[in-house]
Amino acid sequence: MVRDRFAPSPTGNVHVGSLRTALYNYLYAKKMGGEFLLRLEDTDQTRLEAGAVENLLDALNLTGVIPDEGLQKINGTITQAGAHGPYIQSERLNIYKKYIDILLEMGQAYYCFCSKERLEEVRNAQKEKGETPRYDGKCRELTKDEIKKNLEAGLPYTIRLKFPKNHVIRFDDLVRGVIEMNTDDLDDQVLLKADGFPTYHMAVVVDDHLMEITHVIRGEEWLPSTPKHVYLYECFGWDPPYFVHLPNILNDDRKKLSKRQGDVSVGDFLAKGYLPEALVNFLALLGWSPETEQEIFSMAELIDAFDLSRVNKSGAVFDRAKLNWMNAHYIKELPIDRLVNHLTPFLVQAGLLGSNEVHDKQDWLIKIAELLRERIEYFAQAPQELEVILNSDIVITDPEALALLQEESSKRLFEAIVTKIEASETLDANRGKAILKEIQKEEKIKGKLLYMPSRIMITGEMHGPDLTLIMDVLGKDEVLTRIKSAASFMK
Repeated sequence: MVRDRFAPSPTGNVHVGSLRTALYNYLYAKKMGGEFLLRLEDTDQTRLEAGAVENLLDALNLTGVIPDEGLQKINGTITQAGAHGPYIQSERLNIYKKYIDILLEMGQAYYCFCSKERLEEVRNAQKEKGETPRYDGKCRELTKDEIKKNLEAGLPYTIRLKFPKNHVIRFDDLVRGVIEMNTDDLDDQVLLKADGFPTYHMAVVVDDHLMEITHVIRGEEWLPSTPKHVYLYECFGWDPPYFVHLPNILNDDRKKLSKRQGDVSVGDFLAKGYLPEALVNFLALLGWSPETEQEIFSMAELIDAFDLSRVNKSGAVFDRAKLNWMNAHYIKELPIDRLVNHLTPFLVQAGLLGSNEVHDKQDWLIKIAELLRERIEYFAQAPQELEVILNSDIVITDPEALALLQEESSKRLFEAIVTKIEASETLDANRGKAILKEIQKEEKIKGKLLYMPSRIMITGEMHGPDLTLIMDVLGKDEVLTRIKSAASFMK
């Protein structure tokens, strides 16, 4: 059975690249009828950030990338579920120590007592000579007596992997094909740090083996480290998992996506009012392509279509315009109650609606939601767009719009629409629609010459959402005021 995992470090808000990695693991596990596991890699205690674990679990829950096993958040409580725990690396130190001891006993690892200062001097000297900085092997051949003496003296130490000389490590990446590396080109990697915590390279191999992970699907930044992991599998006599290294997500300048060019965390996008399902759909297509031209996918459709063989090797540019287009599509498809629920917090935050008014203004909110549905790409745009609609200080400058208002039929339209609105007790969408039909029949004005000048008089724009709905939202007095103000542009 396929078992894959997402294993992030709790070092801040979840990057969209991390969410894509989690998503691909989730999609593949579900496609293959397998299990998706969430593990926390917190061996670098210096980089931990408060609240990062909750942020991670919230991001996964909101986007529907929910683990079957491991770390979970259920009813607001963070738990660990499954038979292979604990799923937090800092709670597995005794396990790693056991396997470190096995490597030491087999002669596959060794104690290193070199200080940070000495290591820095060695690296600097190598750089000056134009060499690749690496450990010089000073402690590789210490005798048992020397090791015992150093330990009894309380000298701090690390444990390093002892690579053999001139040994070819080979593995098959399901995206990139067969990759080979000679151990002569590798550094003797630290496996256990001086603080007693394992490095990522040690912990990830032990965890993936003990948790029966069959497929390791992760970012391409881990590709150079994979030979080290494969060699550790060799040392323990374990079968390695299948490896898949995903292409980077890139900025417009084709460099790795960074916050220097805008929002990059899942929380950033959700806070601006991007829908989780749109973000998931967009990220799925960054590095993977379906067999068809389809672009809009539900999660179930993504699961059905996902295929590791169609994961790309080259990086994918994070096209914000494409994300906006996709999110706008999802907004247009929302049921009205969900649309209102998404819009309301943004209108309240902008001061366009009091929090105590929300319940009593549901009818108004429904009309506003329908007005904004076609005008926004994400919900943070809603307040500004609503202010444009509600703004009565209209100045018409577009030459085409002014030319339309100068038409003889527009002047007849002006007189007729003012007369009919003034004669109406109230003005809602139905009455607005009836007025325009009456004018069409009585004044023989139709099509572009009827609807476009009417819109220009009321909104100052030639295009936009349903005009009769705008009339409903603005009301009789405001619509009349706007139309009469437009008369100055018709002379």
